[in-house]
Amino acid sequence: MKIGMNMHLWSTNVSEEHFADIEKLKDIGYDGIEIFLAEPDRANYENIGSFLKSIDLEVNGCLGLGPDQDPISTDASIRQAGLDKIKEAIDNMHAAGGRNICGPFHSAFATFSRDEPQEDEYKRSAEVLHAAAEHAAQAGITLTPEALNRFECYLVNTMAQLKKLVDLADHPNLRGMFDPHHANIEEKSFASAIDTIGPVMTHVHISENDRGTPGAGHIPWDEVFSSIAKTGYDGWYTIEAFSRDDLGFANAINVWREFNPRMDICRDGYAFTKAMIEKHKN
Repeated sequence: MKIGMNMHLWSTNVSEEHFADIEKLKDIGYDGIEIFLAEPDRANYENIGSFLKSIDLEVNGCLGLGPDQDPISTDASIRQAGLDKIKEAIDNMHAAGGRNICGPFHSAFATFSRDEPQEDEYKRSAEVLHAAAEHAAQAGITLTPEALNRFECYLVNTMAQLKKLVDLADHPNLRGMFDPHHANIEEKSFASAIDTIGPVMTHVHISENDRGTPGAGHIPWDEVFSSIAKTGYDGWYTIEAFSRDDLGFANAINVWREFNPRMDICRDGYAFTKAMIEKHKN
């Protein structure tokens, strides 16, 4: 099991200017980072990968899509644009040396039909994800789409909906992930939700109810970690906390204040996550 830090706490566009901060994460004890893959600059990803390899850190990726790249659109050209963007992210993740891409790329972020999710939308999403997973398999990358809360997404809010979509996509390089921040809003039971996604769970975010320091809010972490341990999960625990440093991203996800000092989140979040893994390991 490895502990990572999502670089959204700094920026959605990680570059050389963040290398000193990444070295601080290494010093704290982190095994790797998670970077956003929206930018197309292949050379930057290669540079990030080389730097991380030089300090013995690993990298994972995350991705979201806009309404002009929506995998569930009735417009085939928009669905194709979504598939093309996911494939681009896969190629860039491969260039950086990463093995996993998570995020809500099953549908467009914060794009609503003003209706409940339709079966045809699940089918269209599954077709795009299956094609993307075919491409990912060639690079040795696993795609792990993410359920989001109702204010950011309508197609996949719960682990039951995510498991349904993964089963529809039906590809070994397309799995699922768990994030307690969203589950805190959408699920009736953390244990039941984790049990549902457990058979296909290959990535976990550690995200507090307020997006601040893990362990400083009201997520029932003992239930979360013990339930994850019961599934036999042995993958990444990646801390996801946010700030207002990247205003475009912060405004898009409705982050209107600083939750905790950044390095406090990094240090305290790492210590908390490591302690909880040890406490609940089988």
